[in-house]
Amino acid sequence: MAEIPPVCDFGWKAPDFSLPATDGKTYTFSDIAGKNGTLIMFICNHCPYVLSVLDRIVRDGKALQDLGIGVAAICANDAAQYPADSFEKMVELAAREGFSFPYLHDETQDIAKAYDAACTPDFFGFNTAGELQYRGRLDASQRQAADKNARRDLFEAMKQVAQTGAGPDDQTASMGCSIKWKAA
Repeated sequence: MAEIPPVCDFGWKAPDFSLPATDGKTYTFSDIAGKNGTLIMFICNHCPYVLSVLDRIVRDGKALQDLGIGVAAICANDAAQYPADSFEKMVELAAREGFSFPYLHDETQDIAKAYDAACTPDFFGFNTAGELQYRGRLDASQRQAADKNARRDLFEAMKQVAQTGAGPDDQTASMGCSIKWKAA
């Protein structure tokens, strides 16, 4: 069933983290932060919503890095119940798709909880002060990719954040598979 995250809570401060990445390094929020803002994406390897737009996530991640936005993706799904989201499979996906950004593993799910991540994909765009300015969709895609010429909502919003420090007032929430939480 599709999950829809809440709308942007402008000014909410980014929680810090220290997570291992598929490139063998460990990253904190400040390691990821760019000179013009930061994008943290919660994705996973198996979600059809993510897979339908993975090429666009890679494209826009690179384009945003070129604008001075730091970018990272985090997978927090329970890999015991969803083996496709294991760290080993994350390494394979990042290499196969040519991620230009770190792909981080949140095995404890503490960071996903701190961010109140709801679904995959779930996008958190911060200004240089680490204040949330965008929590919206990539584009009009849902379970299937939207038209290839669809407006690039995430890219345009983060470009605005890079230029002005503020995100757009009008944001459409992302939609995707729920985070696969571990049993309590």
